[in-house]
Amino acid sequence: MSAADEKMTREERLAAKLRENLRRRKAQGREMRESDADGVSKPDADR
Repeated sequence: MSAADEKMTREERLAAKLRENLRRRKAQGREMRESDADGVSKPDADR
């Protein structure tokens, strides 16, 4: 494999991790908004 191929693979891995992180954070944000709308706090919200 050439250096360009390895770099592209690394960039693809990083991009995939960023997309995964973004989806997870968006889901967490939705959960927080839903729990705030319900007026119910989660037991581990103090962290």
